Amino acid sequence: MSGGGRRPVVAVGAHVVFEGRSWQVVALEGPVVRLVDERGVVGSMLVGYLCAAPDFALVGAAPVAGVPRWGLFQTVPLRERERALAWQRHIHEIECGLPDGPGGVGVARAQYGPGRSMAERERAKVEEMRASGWAVSVATVQRMRGRYRRQGLWGLVDKRATRGASATGRSDERVVVAVLEALRRQRGRSKGTVEGLRRLAGEILDRAHGPGVVALPSRATFYRLVNALADPAELPGRPARTASATTPPFAPVGASRPGEQVQVDSTRLDVMAVLDDGRLGRPELTIAVDVATRSVVAAVLRPEGTKAVDAALLLAEMVVPHPMRPHWPEALELSRASVPYERLATVDGRLEGAAARPVIVPETIVVDRGRVFVSEAFLAACETLGVSVQPAPPRRPAAKGVVERTFGAINTLFCQHVAGYTGSNTTRRGQGVEDEACWTVPQLQDLLDEWITVGWQGRPHEGLRHPMMARAALTPNEMWGALVGACGYVPVPLTGRDYVELLPVRWHRVTDRGIRIDHRTYDHPVLGACRGRSSGVTARQGRWEVHHNPHDGRQVWVRLPGGEFAEAVDPPLCERAVRGPRVEAREGERHPTRGP
Repeated sequence: MSGGGRRPVVAVGAHVVFEGRSWQVVALEGPVVRLVDERGVVGSMLVGYLCAAPDFALVGAAPVAGVPRWGLFQTVPLRERERALAWQRHIHEIECGLPDGPGGVGVARAQYGPGRSMAERERAKVEEMRASGWAVSVATVQRMRGRYRRQGLWGLVDKRATRGASATGRSDERVVVAVLEALRRQRGRSKGTVEGLRRLAGEILDRAHGPGVVALPSRATFYRLVNALADPAELPGRPARTASATTPPFAPVGASRPGEQVQVDSTRLDVMAVLDDGRLGRPELTIAVDVATRSVVAAVLRPEGTKAVDAALLLAEMVVPHPMRPHWPEALELSRASVPYERLATVDGRLEGAAARPVIVPETIVVDRGRVFVSEAFLAACETLGVSVQPAPPRRPAAKGVVERTFGAINTLFCQHVAGYTGSNTTRRGQGVEDEACWTVPQLQDLLDEWITVGWQGRPHEGLRHPMMARAALTPNEMWGALVGACGYVPVPLTGRDYVELLPVRWHRVTDRGIRIDHRTYDHPVLGACRGRSSGVTARQGRWEVHHNPHDGRQVWVRLPGGEFAEAVDPPLCERAVRGPRVEAREGERHPTRGP
């Protein structure tokens, strides 16, 4: 078995526990393992079958303990804590030979040495503990070992010492039922006093059990019982929730085909990120959600506020297939998703090798009245693609309810699992958020894109139902495949050049070193004829037209005098070098989405 801090593996010479007996691995032949037990019985089986056995264990392997629950452990009475720590030392000695666990100082005692089987060690430990006054058996030792393997130190605590008191205490169950019935009858009505509620509960008891059979508790006890059982908003003295909401003048509009309505909005991401200048800040997330399929067709993260060029870039992200990242597994390809890929690929060749996210050309985009979404740049980009822009009614967040709820889902399903999570408000924010933050904005964008492909597009959504299978919730990809089969798919003939045209534009001079943008230098041999020369555009003082993706700093595109684009790259740019030390220093904490 591998030693040190490595994960134990089955190897020739290792001792394993299988079907209640101790075996030694004598041979490995491909997927087949050959075992010999203490009596010389030989057995052969598949390695997968051996490892999947309920009682399989590696003798001498370090116990796989859960994350220590130190906060809860400190609430346990001192006697139970000492007992749990004593059990931990006994289990370590059984499995590793040393009470301090792997890496402990000292020499293993003879009854727990390498030559002893696990069963012999357990019997020796039972005799030792009984001699010390412990009432244990072999079954008790095995049970505690299993708990320690599954839950760590917390599994060794006697849970009887951690049980909290009941909210109703020792109150009569009949009184509790009467109080709950009284609260139910008062729900939605004008609020009274606790004394009036007490009288109502008394009437309920008399009708149910007879007059005077069940006595009401004292006023103080009854007050405590009401506080324990009632919703805080239903307590006497609180405002009654009886005011009916006003009928909105606009009803939400549904969508029956992909792209019929796409809702766009922006919000601050509840994750602290490392910005380009090294400061910490919360980036702004802009997403586009298709109402018919609930698909997140585009998502853009920006260090600062969303600009009109970012909103235009969002359109470019919608209408072109999302490329696969080099480190993504093949299971995330569109060909593996629940969509009619073969039929789609014959219509749109760009889908070959694309990620499992739909390509949806919006017909109508619903936006708020923010300046970036009613700007000339955004409206011009929509007009180019033939997209209608519909501003949402003022002060009516329900008009964009789908995208608002999607933000909440992103916060719940993605943000809270990322290092640097700030919580939805200041009351939920931890004390070490700044120390925990380690991801840059491009890295967060990469994590978010991967999560959308894996965790959102393939997750069943309660709002997506097939007419023929109404009880089964569909995933956004499945809904897109079903609607495409019914409504058809017409790709927008956008080429790579069209995509570059939709990217934000900047004007720069081409120097001997190349083009300098945000402290990065981009260069290419094809720019040799442009160095130090004017572009001929007098309105821009002779600067050259440069298109760039603000979320991908690896390359830019420069329009040459003939109208064609030349791609310039930044050779020293290396993502691993940018994020390495700070990210790896936080590995093992809160970033289960994907490590560095």
